[in-house]
Amino acid sequence: MPASGGPGAGPEAERPEYAGQYLLESRLGAGGMGVVHLSRSTSGMRLAIKVVHEELAADPEFRARFRQEVGAARRVSGAFTAPVVDADPDAERPWMATLYIPGPTLAQFVKRNGSVAPAQVRYLMAGLAEALRDIHRVDVVHRDLKPSNVLLAADGPKVIDFGISRPSDSDLRTETGKLIGTPPFMAPEQFRQPRSVGPAADVFAMASVLVHAATGRSPFTSDSPYIVAYQVVHEEPQLEGIPADLRPLIERCLAKNPDDRPTPDTLMTELREISASYDTETFSSFDLEYPIAARLAPRHGHPLPEHGPGGPATSEARDDLTAGTASRQGKRWRVAAAAALTALAAVGAFTALGHFGTPGQAEAGKVRPKAPAAVFEPWSAASLGAGQSRGMTACSYGGNALYCTRKGYEAARLNPDDGTLQWAVRTNGDHGADSAPGRPVLYGGVLHVTADEGNRLDGLDPATGGRLWSLDVSASKGAFYDTGETVLLGGRSEVVTAVDGVTGKERWRGKLRGHTHPFFVRYADTGPLYAVESTGDGRHTLVSVVDPADGTVRRQRQFEGQLAPIGGSGTDLFLTAMDDYSRTDGVVRIDTADWSLRRVPLTGPLDAAQAVVQGGTVYVLAYGGALVAVDTSRPGLPAERAQRWRLESSVSHGSLPVAVGDRLYFSSSDGRVLAVDAQRGTFIGQTSPRLGTVMANTESPPSPVVADGKVFATAPDGTVFAVDAKDPSRW
Repeated sequence: MPASGGPGAGPEAERPEYAGQYLLESRLGAGGMGVVHLSRSTSGMRLAIKVVHEELAADPEFRARFRQEVGAARRVSGAFTAPVVDADPDAERPWMATLYIPGPTLAQFVKRNGSVAPAQVRYLMAGLAEALRDIHRVDVVHRDLKPSNVLLAADGPKVIDFGISRPSDSDLRTETGKLIGTPPFMAPEQFRQPRSVGPAADVFAMASVLVHAATGRSPFTSDSPYIVAYQVVHEEPQLEGIPADLRPLIERCLAKNPDDRPTPDTLMTELREISASYDTETFSSFDLEYPIAARLAPRHGHPLPEHGPGGPATSEARDDLTAGTASRQGKRWRVAAAAALTALAAVGAFTALGHFGTPGQAEAGKVRPKAPAAVFEPWSAASLGAGQSRGMTACSYGGNALYCTRKGYEAARLNPDDGTLQWAVRTNGDHGADSAPGRPVLYGGVLHVTADEGNRLDGLDPATGGRLWSLDVSASKGAFYDTGETVLLGGRSEVVTAVDGVTGKERWRGKLRGHTHPFFVRYADTGPLYAVESTGDGRHTLVSVVDPADGTVRRQRQFEGQLAPIGGSGTDLFLTAMDDYSRTDGVVRIDTADWSLRRVPLTGPLDAAQAVVQGGTVYVLAYGGALVAVDTSRPGLPAERAQRWRLESSVSHGSLPVAVGDRLYFSSSDGRVLAVDAQRGTFIGQTSPRLGTVMANTESPPSPVVADGKVFATAPDGTVFAVDAKDPSRW
């Protein structure tokens, strides 16, 4: 094995060839605990593998601490850390493999660019507060939060390096007389009583990190670590240069008494109030240009450089689990700060189509169908105003065409083979540009889209974009459900109106027995229509089987708990069960033929979860990135056995997953599409982020569309793109 390129003849001059089954391709960085290498999984996913120094591997205390680091990193959600993929703390040279996440550390960014802008400090504080909330809720205290342990990833800041973290239930204790940490970012109690350090110490460290970001220095500075320790314990912090609106919060975070510091939840609440006084652009994210000429080099036999733009890897950058990278086109890193402040909105009473605005004329003339290419080439199209702050595009597939909508566009048709625009219907001027789009629905030769800020439903000719009929749906207040064959309109009254999806004519109107504002779902073109509605207190849920032809309620039953439908198979209806805080804590399977119910609990509640069912397995993707497979086929299984697998995806805001064959696909708010092996719960591949120069979406992005051997998706930069579904590892 060739030398790693590091200078000298130390123990790391010749790196080990493998860590477990993983070939170590090139070195990313080194520090006091070990060396981090780039590697790849069998499926081609890039990994960062930390291999401990040889002399430390012989130290039983260090092995115990490394084992604790692995356990702590696994306990924390991958939304705010580098998710652990594999590890062996008992190997001759202990190692841990995490997902490789492109991006510099905050230390590298400040060293290269200087202090960050006030808006970026607000964004960083929001992201770190959310990260600490996630870390502390699993009873882990990081204890070494500092700029080199904050990774600026594409979808928000990540907290890395849990080398000296300690779960509250751990028996491992800091040795007497030994201080562990980095003095300028340690809390007073870490010097006074290192054995009893709690979550408040991380809040103190976070505030010190923010001061470093805003000013380029810590709030306590000296060339001597002993003087710094004295300053931390006895003196007031230096806060000149901190944004005025954040200074009171940071001062409270730096209180000498841990009990006087706010919790991460309190910080997030107060940051929401601060952000309300700013527009989205003012409360902005980082803007990074980080060259990656060698990003794909290992695939071709060339090693990555051993340092990012901040210079050679040093102890300050030790154990950063990634090297600074962007994308092969040199994309710019932008993430909306509101993503760190706002959770996904709860599902409304009805599933609504998107809102677009007043339609204009079709921009293109005739459609010229194109024969499929012999070999599909991935493409990216900027036909619908890419680069403009209009949010993400929503698309659907049908009749060998891709139909899309975006703010400012009522509808557009793209060639699925190369992304060329075949026609587009725009809104007049900017009217309706603030409304969010939804997927078009194609049925019976008619394309359903909404217009005039959701007040009108239009039926368009899918070949030309010409309007076939138009229906005023303003009375429904956007509450309608489109099965294709039938469009169901609700509203503030209890009356439901059914409209023929081909002609736009009313089919029936009336109230549904027992329902006031039902949520409608249908899972097959010829299957039953379900009406589901929970009581206001969330104690019961009414499920009805409705005949879409005339609105007759065929069967009906009330069940305990707050349930939300997610899928169906035959007469089986699958729903998620929620606790008093609207977190998903179980999966329910109901056979509507005899109303038998099977309830499968989750091992823990999941926030803002979205779910899809395939066969008897329900796949749940939560806010924060946890992806869980739940087996509903065997009654009576405890939660631990019913959970087939769990994967931390690192996606803060993910789309509703799409299950096709033995794969799951879902999109991220930074424009990535991720593919997961549905049987094993392992990553297969992912595309690069596509943020461009606009803000990332702060809500759940549209799901990718899988059709004709391709995966179609959209990104915050406004592009629509397609990749080959055959081999996600080559994305």
